[in-house]
Amino acid sequence: MDKGALMSQDPDQSGGAAGGGGSFSSLRAYGRALSQTPRRLARRACAATAPEEEMSRVRARSGASMTRALRWPDLVGLGLGGMVGAGVFVTTGRATRLYAGPGVIVSYAIAGLCALLSAFCYTEFAVDMPVAGGAFSYLRVTFGEFAAFLTGANLIMEYVFSNAAVARSFTAYMGTAVGVDAPSKWRIAVPGLPKGFNQVDLVAVGVILLISVCICYSTKESSIVNMVLTAVHVAFILFIIVMGFWRGDVRNLTHPADPAHPGGFFPNGVGGVFSGAAMVYLSYIGYDAVSTMAEEVERPARDIPIGVSGSVVIVTVLYCLMAASMSMLLPYDAIDTEAPFSGAFRGSDGWGWVSNVIGAGASLGILTSLMVAMLGQARYLCVIGRSGVMPAWLAKVHPKTATPVNASAFLGLFTAALALFTELDILLNLVCIGTLFVFYMVSNAVVYRRYVVGSHTTSAATSSDERPRRGAWPTLAFLLAFSLIALSFTLVWKLAPQEGRARVGLLVACGVAAVATVGAFQALVPQAHTPQLWGVPGMPWVPAASVFLNVFLLGSLDRPSYVRFGFFSAAAVLVYALYSVHASYDAEESAALEGAKVQDEACKV
Repeated sequence: MDKGALMSQDPDQSGGAAGGGGSFSSLRAYGRALSQTPRRLARRACAATAPEEEMSRVRARSGASMTRALRWPDLVGLGLGGMVGAGVFVTTGRATRLYAGPGVIVSYAIAGLCALLSAFCYTEFAVDMPVAGGAFSYLRVTFGEFAAFLTGANLIMEYVFSNAAVARSFTAYMGTAVGVDAPSKWRIAVPGLPKGFNQVDLVAVGVILLISVCICYSTKESSIVNMVLTAVHVAFILFIIVMGFWRGDVRNLTHPADPAHPGGFFPNGVGGVFSGAAMVYLSYIGYDAVSTMAEEVERPARDIPIGVSGSVVIVTVLYCLMAASMSMLLPYDAIDTEAPFSGAFRGSDGWGWVSNVIGAGASLGILTSLMVAMLGQARYLCVIGRSGVMPAWLAKVHPKTATPVNASAFLGLFTAALALFTELDILLNLVCIGTLFVFYMVSNAVVYRRYVVGSHTTSAATSSDERPRRGAWPTLAFLLAFSLIALSFTLVWKLAPQEGRARVGLLVACGVAAVATVGAFQALVPQAHTPQLWGVPGMPWVPAASVFLNVFLLGSLDRPSYVRFGFFSAAAVLVYALYSVHASYDAEESAALEGAKVQDEACKV
């Protein structure tokens, strides 16, 4: 092979990896790389890897391999520990009091259905491509590097912010368990800081750092600890449900404590139920963490579907029962937003001890959820490091522990810093919108992968630009049209006057258009790929329903959530343009040169 010809294939290479040191070797090299940003964006932004590459060459960048030691009981336990332990204790009080009232029971059912549909989409990818990257890897092989990076940034934000929120909630519940009800007594006020950032929580920081050390040690041992803690925690959950139905009053489902407040099972209407569903969706963060364990599962085709979908179904039933028991214990306008379950028994004659027991159980559950979520976030960042868009040292797997130690330690410190200062409501809104956005993207990706020829496989020698993509435009047109219909339905629901036939007519028209669009796409566009091991049932109806519900729930969030999300996404795009696209370009050029050197040596032999 002519190495000189190879070096001259792309005029960028004189300033890239081929030029000696890459884009970040010096200020001059970086300036040269910035001047070539448009060319590199055009080359890298839509570059998609093949599943075989993700499972071989890209995975090899981590050095040591992760040990395949998990089975479906481990995955169900991790799913239960990740979901039940946190969100239900953090979000139920706020969603009930501010939005849904007793209708929070229906909110949990809606959010659970949405999570199950998204879980099917995750499962198809995880079975076919058992790597640790979760949604980041799925989108990288489907829509390319930029979509994967933007999603990966939101995934990391989702995990870090939700973990920080849950750690701060741990302080409230631990205080309840030992009889110190006010969270402010465990926190240190800092007068000079703005409101929402002026309560320092050292307990939350300590919990996060302790769990970070545990997950760096071993995944299998972490799973065993999680199984034990989760079993004990589920016993606490059942205790809460039984006590709620025993001590509760059905009148509380329809009568507020203050007659001035609206009554009924849906005090704020159906809109309040969906707003509550968007908020309690945080409670389902955890099943996607199970998909990041795919690289450590013994038999992915059997274990992942049971682990992911089974945990979502079990958790949905538990959540609805917990919401019902809480709503029966107290009127919705008397529920404590910080610690709703333990607060329901506080002040009851002879039943104050139940509040302490619930506080202890919630604290235990929060520990399990933090462990699972921090296991998941470290594996996401590890695979993002493998891809070349973040520093490669984040991808390293320790040869003795077989865990991504660098990613675990880095995110542990970052999460602890957020939990130290930031209040719960600021964290929750960002988490909800980030979660829904990621699930929306994965639901679209599974449709694209099924219906586009060349989107699911390629040889390692074929570049993404050369790969045939027959059927791409009809599929993309369908996904865009369906998303716009879902958005139209959401806007009509949110903005149109509540009374009047016009609103009902527009909603019906949007619904009919959505069904007709899916039906036409199914009839006119044949599937290009049938999964060999496990696939989403009812294609394309199930992922389309997931897309619709995710868009609708996104529309239920408030304006400040979108402002913060917009700023965060803009920052992610800036990082991609200033760093990630150049790092990715260097990594791919280096890989190409290494491949060329191997071929050249073979020719000489």
